[in-house]
Amino acid sequence: MLKRPVYIYTELSPNPNSMKFVLNFMLAPDGLSFDYPNLEAALEEGKASPLAGDLFQFPYVQRVFIASNFITITKDEETLWEEVLKDTKQFLKIYFEENQPVFEQRTIDKNTIIVDANDSETVQKIKTVLDQYVRPAVESDGGAISFHSFDEESGAVKVLLQGSCSGCPSSTLTLKAGIENLLTRMVPNVKEVVAEGV
Repeated sequence: MLKRPVYIYTELSPNPNSMKFVLNFMLAPDGLSFDYPNLEAALEEGKASPLAGDLFQFPYVQRVFIASNFITITKDEETLWEEVLKDTKQFLKIYFEENQPVFEQRTIDKNTIIVDANDSETVQKIKTVLDQYVRPAVESDGGAISFHSFDEESGAVKVLLQGSCSGCPSSTLTLKAGIENLLTRMVPNVKEVVAEGV
C-alpha cells in the first residue's frame, strides 16, 4: 500500500499552550471547524473524531481543534512544547500516512457562519463581516470564531471562540480591540462584542 506524502509544519499561536500543526491537505470542509475540549467530546455520537480521540491519549493534551488544513493542540501548563513537539508531529505524520480517519463518517458540524434567510438585516451584516474579515485572521492563529447571538436592544453580539483562542490570554484583547472595533464600525447597530464560553 502506498503511503501518501504528509508534510506538517508547526506555527506558534498567540496562546503559548497551543500549537498549530498545518498539513499539506484539507482535513475539514472549508468554513467548518470541530472543537474537542476533552476525550468525551471526541467520542460523542454525531461529532466523533478518531484523530482527536487518539491525541487525547497523550497525557499533556488538553484540547484538540480541527479546521480546514490544520490541527491546533492545546497542552497543559506543566509540559513544555520542546519536550513533546517532535513526538506529537511524528504521531500525526504516521497517522496520516496510514490514511487513518479524521472524523467518523457521520460527523457533521453546524459550526460555520452561514447567513440564514430568517436572520434580521443586522444579523446578516454581522455574519458577513465575521466570515469575510474576522474568520480568516482567527484561523491563521489556529482558532475559529462562530456567531452565537445578537441582542437588538443592547446591541451586544455574542461569539464563540474556539481552538487556540479558547482560554488564550490575548483573546480578550483580540475580541475588544479587533473584532469589536471592526463590527461597531461596519455595523452601526452593534455596541459591543462578548465571547461565549471563554
